[in-house]
Amino acid sequence: MSKPKILVARAIFPEVLAKLSQHFEVSSNQADELWSPAQLIAQLQGKVGAFTTGGERIDAALLVACPDLKICANMAVGYNNFDVDAMTAAGVLATNAPDVLTETTADFGFALLMATARRMAESEHFLRAGKWTKWGFDMFAGSDIHGSTLGILGMGRIGQGIAKRGAHGFGMNVIYHNRSQLDAATEAECKARLVSKEELLKTADHLVLVLPYSAQSHHAIGAAELALMKPTATLINIARGGIVDDAALVHALRNKTIAAAGLDVFEGEPKLNPDLLTVPNVVLTPHIASATIPTRKAMAHLAADNLIGYLTQNKALTPLNPAVVAQRPSL
Repeated sequence: MSKPKILVARAIFPEVLAKLSQHFEVSSNQADELWSPAQLIAQLQGKVGAFTTGGERIDAALLVACPDLKICANMAVGYNNFDVDAMTAAGVLATNAPDVLTETTADFGFALLMATARRMAESEHFLRAGKWTKWGFDMFAGSDIHGSTLGILGMGRIGQGIAKRGAHGFGMNVIYHNRSQLDAATEAECKARLVSKEELLKTADHLVLVLPYSAQSHHAIGAAELALMKPTATLINIARGGIVDDAALVHALRNKTIAAAGLDVFEGEPKLNPDLLTVPNVVLTPHIASATIPTRKAMAHLAADNLIGYLTQNKALTPLNPAVVAQRPSL
């Protein structure tokens, strides 16, 4: 009996491809080409499953053009590339890869916070350019981490990981704003206190964004929000591009409305607002918060396991629209 056909839309680890090939006829993009929407639709013809990495848009138009599709498994915790409502209406399961990247991403978020607050990138550029000729008492003097106030917008697993690092490792006062309050035990573990968004913005010495992207969170940090922050504050975005109005952020950095920013995500990435390259008080990294080999392998294996489980046993580990599983006839 012929195997079901799936598409792996970007280059992934060879062992993950081999694992998938045990169950499916796999078409893979190991050349790592960036396909247009039309090319993606063409590649998906006759495929019942797709392994995606966060950049492939799965929307209503694609679903109409790809009637055989049954599941799209994202190798990412974020899924703003999925129109989940359209997928549910079409009977296509959406899955993501949560949990396996929590600690690694929290590590990176804290590293980016420290690099930004202590002006590491700015000072390295200065040194590499041969400008260091003498020591000065205020040379690249940044802001302290220990004992300062850490603000977290979005208090899911990654936000909680950052809170614990700040509270337990650096004695930080942790405040957060979230759609719902954490239970008392989790708040105690994180040493975190719920505040309004306005208080968060006004009080935080270091503000870390860890909320999911949605229409409601688009430009959650814009000119008005930046104006509420301390002129000594730093802003860290490891969530998703579009949560911050990058143009407003450039203006705030240039005018010292806030002291500095660290960004791992951008509006329209991999393109970014070119003005971000013209301000010295920003640290820029290319969406690498989960980029360790063990974590990326765990993400890829979880996406693969979702495909295997759903297409062979009608079971998925991390469904985003589980009603689709319930509606599908038993295998």
